[in-house]
Amino acid sequence: MTSQRTGLTRPTRRAVLLAAALLATTAPAAPAARAAAADAYDTLRLRWLDIALGTGYDPAAEPYAARLAETGTLARGFRATMSPTPTSLWPGHPYDPPAGITQSYGRLWTMTQAYVQRGTGSTADPALLADVLRGLDHLSATVYNPATTRYGNWWEWQIGSPRPLMDSTAALYDHLTEEQVAAACAAVDHFVPDAMLTDYSGTSTGANRVDLCRSVALRGILGRAPAKIALARDALSPVFPYVTEGDGLYADGSFVQHTWVAYSGTYGQVLLDGLGRLFALLAGSEWEVTDPNRQIVLDSVERAYAPLIHDGLMMDSVNGRAISRGYLKSDDRHVMRSDHFHGQGVIAAMALLAGGASAAERERWYGRVKGWIERDTVTPILTAPQFGVADLARLHAVAQSPVPAAPEPAGHHLFAAMDRAVHRRPRFVANLAMASDRIAHYECGNGENPRGWHTGAGMLSWWAEGLGDQYTDWYWPTVDWYRLPGTTVSTLRLPDKAGGEWGEPKPDVRWVGGTTDGEYAAIGQHLKGLASTLEARKSWFCVDDAVICLGAGISCADGVPVETVVDNRNLGEGGTQALVRGAGWAHLEGHGGWVVPYGDLRTLREDRTGAWADINTTSTTETRTRRWQTLWLDHGTDPADATYVYLLMPGAGRRAVAVRAAQGRRWLSVLANDRTCQAVRVPTLGLTAANFWQPGTAGPLTASAGASALLRHRGRTATLCVSEPPRTGEPLEITWDHPVRGVLRADDTVEILSTGRRLRLRVTPGMVCATHRCEVLLG
Repeated sequence: MTSQRTGLTRPTRRAVLLAAALLATTAPAAPAARAAAADAYDTLRLRWLDIALGTGYDPAAEPYAARLAETGTLARGFRATMSPTPTSLWPGHPYDPPAGITQSYGRLWTMTQAYVQRGTGSTADPALLADVLRGLDHLSATVYNPATTRYGNWWEWQIGSPRPLMDSTAALYDHLTEEQVAAACAAVDHFVPDAMLTDYSGTSTGANRVDLCRSVALRGILGRAPAKIALARDALSPVFPYVTEGDGLYADGSFVQHTWVAYSGTYGQVLLDGLGRLFALLAGSEWEVTDPNRQIVLDSVERAYAPLIHDGLMMDSVNGRAISRGYLKSDDRHVMRSDHFHGQGVIAAMALLAGGASAAERERWYGRVKGWIERDTVTPILTAPQFGVADLARLHAVAQSPVPAAPEPAGHHLFAAMDRAVHRRPRFVANLAMASDRIAHYECGNGENPRGWHTGAGMLSWWAEGLGDQYTDWYWPTVDWYRLPGTTVSTLRLPDKAGGEWGEPKPDVRWVGGTTDGEYAAIGQHLKGLASTLEARKSWFCVDDAVICLGAGISCADGVPVETVVDNRNLGEGGTQALVRGAGWAHLEGHGGWVVPYGDLRTLREDRTGAWADINTTSTTETRTRRWQTLWLDHGTDPADATYVYLLMPGAGRRAVAVRAAQGRRWLSVLANDRTCQAVRVPTLGLTAANFWQPGTAGPLTASAGASALLRHRGRTATLCVSEPPRTGEPLEITWDHPVRGVLRADDTVEILSTGRRLRLRVTPGMVCATHRCEVLLG
């Protein structure tokens, strides 16, 4: 950009009129008046500013007043330190690496917001405006222009920088010359060419595609180029349909990005937020998104996202390498990027997307959001520091709506396509993370998450009431990465980034998944260790008040001990919660308990100190110490066919744990626990469940091939649920050795071969590890 302004000391009449219009975006009743004489492009630009800057709030009221004042303080600080050179706009933020370009545009966007919004202390300040324009011109002249060949991280050039550039250009549109607007549009055209949106591949998929479309759509509006707007709209369509491999949403609610990584919480949030903004922006215009598959996105709110949110947090098993971010050095606001940060980002996206939902959908979503707002006491959502006034206004509108707050619904959600599961009960929530040849052990890259090696080795995270900060409070910088809860690991020391970056480390296993009736579940993982000879079969049977954990075939030849980490609880700073042990059980005050019927349960209480910079090169070096309570089973050095059995009882009192341990086989019968099958029976729940690693028999159940089966008695009926985690797609037969009078209902994929003295059925499973059901009347 080349500014035509010199010595700007007072705004022109045109600038005054624009400032008045922009200031009105924060006043309750301004949009209609502003847009009265606008053409289609002006209407869309002003609508975008409503979305980005917010409407319908009082800038003098809290929390808006404090947030606007903070924006002003930041803007004035940026203005004071801006020092253009040929290779940077701010000292310490050079253009190489290109993250310096993105951060420079981000700071200019903050300065722009301070200029156009009321209550910042710099509203309509002509000196601030002059410096914003000077900064935009400098970046355009020195680096972000069609003469530059991009280098370094592609994301900075194609997503990170265009977004704040387009936002700033939209907000200051009437202060810019035609040449300046054209220069901004030309830069986007150069770094985000049309070919990026005509071919759905590479980095232009899933959430990345939505981000690219966001910048191109706004470029089309600002440049009055209808073909660009249409291109951005049409390029969204490949994002909508369910996928069966690679990036995108799956029919079971899974969301994958980077081909092999479970990413509902970060990339998924970007997709949901970006689509919400674009749906709202283009609604009612000639470029409205009318693809009927957009309904898949709306459905995903309850199918894909809500089950992974607990009291405002997004479970870290779907946050990828972002679990390592914490406090970023480049974050001017110094916001903690925790599981609550990621969850609240998704919640804000739901509030935005609700504007384009049906009345029934909107009411259900509002109920969920209000429930999360009420229950998140770790980082209160309505004052969360990550939000600007626009998101705060939308969230406060939901909070003030007449819709009643909804409780978290109990139930089980199996996300087989991304090797994740969520078990919800009235007293606790548990989350399971696994890995296969489809989903990586972990993702590292860009200096982030180099020690996430075992996060896919059966990590079992759980929250009972009052434990919403268990994985928030400096968990990842201070945890022992070889002792993640629920995992079975070789203690062989691994180098940072072991196995490779960007989701490369995947185990050569297929049998990972399970089956569920929507309330209980049988989940299994054929585990092969990362950069290790470790191999094991692990099963989790998720029931009413417990998770039954079995391990078998645990073998290793690494020359080091192998451990199963029963649990590893973060007690906070100097925690004093009592650990009490009894005959075959242990209880941790305020957390819950474990029943370990055999084996030597070992325990350790230790203080561990760490910094986010230890696991992320872009994070701060500040250190903290947290106290840890670890419980584990030592399988010895180079075990062969070792096994384990234990029960996790989240939130249970000491007496309940002791009673369950004393009940022994009266409550739980282990029908099988070996390389062929792992199976249990819980008579009081009418439950029999089995994971068949190969053809075999366990108790009354027989499988002709690898399968997961869940059988539940209810009075004179029973329901049998079956899946095929190996995903061969070949038919399999299940026999239940029990009298059956007849079949009440069965899925189309289930063929009844015989009833009478026993039930025999054939399942045609498909390739997605779906659950197939059959309900019968007992003989």
